[in-house]
Amino acid sequence: MQSVWTLLSWGPEGWLDDIAHGVFITVSLALATLPFGLLIGFFVALAKQSQEPSLRLAGNVYTTIFRGLPELLTLFLVYFGVQIGLQSAVRLVMPDATVEVNSFVSGMVALGVVFSSYASEVFLSAFRAIPRGQYEGGYAVGLSGGQTMRLVILPQLVRIALPGLANLWLILLKDTALVSAIGLSDILRQTNIASRVSKEAFLFYGLACLIYLVLAIISSVGINAIERSVGRQAVQR
Repeated sequence: MQSVWTLLSWGPEGWLDDIAHGVFITVSLALATLPFGLLIGFFVALAKQSQEPSLRLAGNVYTTIFRGLPELLTLFLVYFGVQIGLQSAVRLVMPDATVEVNSFVSGMVALGVVFSSYASEVFLSAFRAIPRGQYEGGYAVGLSGGQTMRLVILPQLVRIALPGLANLWLILLKDTALVSAIGLSDILRQTNIASRVSKEAFLFYGLACLIYLVLAIISSVGINAIERSVGRQAVQR
């Protein structure tokens, strides 16, 4: 039986290089999903507070669907559903063609729409916490709607929404483990392979727990720094 240090070494006899690659994939996926989810969530929140009934309905339907479906099921629908749809469309032109969907992109899209459905509620609550007089004050000094949103509303929106979005980021970081189900070599998949080959399940799953905890601690330190920076900017204003 190999020693613990051999199993946790770099090189052909160890698994540390594979697990490090899994950490890179996990962090890359989370960082790629974050702006995608935030952007969609922001526009969904705008739709849900719009005076246009059709936009409000579309926003509510969107959040109801993706908050109601399990994340793993959403991942499977995106990965297999998009692949089947694209393949059917391509075969209308090229009957022998096959289409493969990238698992990283599928994971990003699936996690992004789930993240955005929750982020939209955070943004919506933040919008409602901003007094209506802030909008009217911007219009009163000659600012356009876009300028009022950018210069007056967004700085306050970020400060109010940041705690809720920080929690969603930590949830997103953990949800990246789901992409191992579609073959993406993240932390969980690499540690799962290592545990099955080496028969040291407790060692490698314990290492995976430690890695996720370290990522959460690093995220918390970064989030606290961002909150302090935003707070200082608010005081200066």
